[in-house]
Amino acid sequence: MNPLNIKDCLRLAALGLALATSVAQAQTAQAGKRVFDGNCAMCHTVSPDGRALMGPGLHGVVGRRIGGAAGFGYSDALGSLGALGKTWTAAELERYLADPARFAPGTTMPVSVADAGQRAELVRYLAQLTGGQPAKAAARPVTPPIKPADDPGHWSADKPGRIHELKVSQLPKPYATESASNGPRTVPRPEGVLPSVPEGFKAQLWARDPDRGRVMVKAPNGDIFISSTTKRLVKVFRSSTGETADTISTFASGMDRPFGMAFWPTGANPQYLYVAFVNAIVRYPYRNGDLVAAGEPEVVVPRLSAAVGSHSSRTLAFSTDGRTMFLSIGSATNVAENIGRAPPVPIATWEARHGLGAAWGEEEGHALVLAFDPDGSNRRTFATGLRNCVGMYVHPRSGELICSINERDLLGDNLPPDYLTRVKPGAFYGWPWYYIGSHEDPRLAGHRPDLRDKVTAPDLLLMAHSAPLGMVMYEAAPNAPAAFPKTYDGDLFLAFHGSWNRHTRAASKVVRVFMKDGVPTGRYQDFMTGFVVSDREVWGRPSSVAVQDDGSVLVDDDVTGEIWRVSPK
Repeated sequence: MNPLNIKDCLRLAALGLALATSVAQAQTAQAGKRVFDGNCAMCHTVSPDGRALMGPGLHGVVGRRIGGAAGFGYSDALGSLGALGKTWTAAELERYLADPARFAPGTTMPVSVADAGQRAELVRYLAQLTGGQPAKAAARPVTPPIKPADDPGHWSADKPGRIHELKVSQLPKPYATESASNGPRTVPRPEGVLPSVPEGFKAQLWARDPDRGRVMVKAPNGDIFISSTTKRLVKVFRSSTGETADTISTFASGMDRPFGMAFWPTGANPQYLYVAFVNAIVRYPYRNGDLVAAGEPEVVVPRLSAAVGSHSSRTLAFSTDGRTMFLSIGSATNVAENIGRAPPVPIATWEARHGLGAAWGEEEGHALVLAFDPDGSNRRTFATGLRNCVGMYVHPRSGELICSINERDLLGDNLPPDYLTRVKPGAFYGWPWYYIGSHEDPRLAGHRPDLRDKVTAPDLLLMAHSAPLGMVMYEAAPNAPAAFPKTYDGDLFLAFHGSWNRHTRAASKVVRVFMKDGVPTGRYQDFMTGFVVSDREVWGRPSSVAVQDDGSVLVDDDVTGEIWRVSPK
C-alpha cells in the first residue's frame, strides 16, 4: 500500500475539519432551535415566506432593518429605530433579547431570554436563517373573511350594555375563513377621549404606570399591587381617597418575569406576598401597609417545568381556606403538533403520573393547573387540557377555581371560542386534541380518540381571539361611597385584551359576566368599551380588574400604562 503524500494528508485534514465544522454547526442550530421552539415559536415563524403570526417572521432577521418586516404593524418603539436606519445585527439581537423594554422602551415584546448561553444559541440559530424559497401553503378551500357588518364580534358594534350569548351549536367549521395575522398597532389616546361606560357611570384616570404592569391584586388594607413582567418588578399603588393613586412605590425588583401574585395566609393579616416567576414561585415577607419588601424573597417552588415555553405567564391563587396554592401554566406551543402520537411510556402510566389528557414532549408540564401546599410541597396536577389559563381566580363565595382561557389559533376568525369555566379537580378540558367539548382539532385528527368522551365542556363561551385575562367578582360594602347598584353583586368583571388572529378587530374591552350562585349563566355584557380605533389600531388593551374598598372598579391597561376608575355618577 502506497503511503499518503502530503497533499493527500492536507486534503483529508481539510475534509475532517469541514466535517467537524458541519457537525458543530448542526449541533448549534439544533440547540438554537430548541431555544426558539421553547420561547419564540408561539409568536414567530422562521419559514422563508416571512409569514407573521403575533410577531413578525424571523427568517433573515439578521441584516434586516429593525421594524422592517413587510406587512407587520410594529410598535412605535421599534418603528422609530428602523426609521433611523438601524438594522438587526447579532449583537443588537442579543441586547434586545436580554431586555426588550430596555433596548426599545415602549416595545410590546413581552418575552426576554435571561440565560446568556441560551440567548447566544438563539442568536446563532437566527443568523443562519438566510436564503431558501418561500414554502408553498397547503391547499385548502377557504371563504373570504367575514365582513364587519356580518361579524358579531366586530369592534364597531361594541357598546356598554350589549349582551353576548355564544352557543356550541353555532360554532363554524375549521378554516371557514383563512387565518389572519392582524396584531393591533397602538396609537395615542385621542385628546379628550375616555373609555365608554354604561349610563349612570363615569370613567376617570386613576393612575399612570410607566412600567405597564399587567396583573392587579388588592391587598387586605386596600393597596393595589401590580406586577410588570417586562420591567421585572412589583409596584404598590395607594389611594387615600379612592379617586386617584397618591402614593406609588416599587415593592421589589430584579425579578424573573413576575406575573401572578397572592397574599397568604388568606384573610385580614397576611404574612407573605407570593409571586409567580416564569419558572419558580417565591414569597416576600409582607405586613399590611408595607410599600417596600421587608426582606429578600424565599424560594417556595424552585422549578415549575423543564422548559419555559412560549406562554410565559404564571397565574397564582390560594383556596379560600388558604390550604392549597394553585398555579396555572400555559401551553408551550399553539397546538402541540410536533409531540408525536404517544408519550415515552404507556399512556395509562403517563396519565397516572401527569393527569388525564396531559401532553408530553415539549408540552410536558404545560397547559394545566397545578396545586401545592403553601410551603411548595405536595405538588400535584389539579386539571389538564387548559391551553392558557392566563386569568385564574378563586370565587370568594363558592370557593371554586375559575379560569379564563386563551384558546388556540390558526383555525379561522371565529374558531375556537375563548372561554371562562369553573375548573374541576381531575378534569380534562380538551387541549390540544379537542376544543369546546368533543370537537376534534383537524391538525391532530385521530391522535387521541380515547379522550373524545372525557372532555369537560366549559361554562361560558367568549368571542374567539378575545384573549380574556384578569377577572374579579363585584362585591362592595353597603355603605361604600362608590358602590355599584345591587344588581351587580356577585357578577364577574373580565378584561379582554384582544388578539391578533382575526381579520377584523375584536375585544379590547371589559365585560360583565352574569352569574347565578357562583355559576356563569351563559351570557356576558359589554361594560367598558371604546379602546379600538380601527381594524388595525387601538389606543388601549385592558388586562386586569380590581374592586377598591370604596366600591369603584379599577381597570388596568398594560399597553398605555393608564389605570381607569369606574364609579357611579
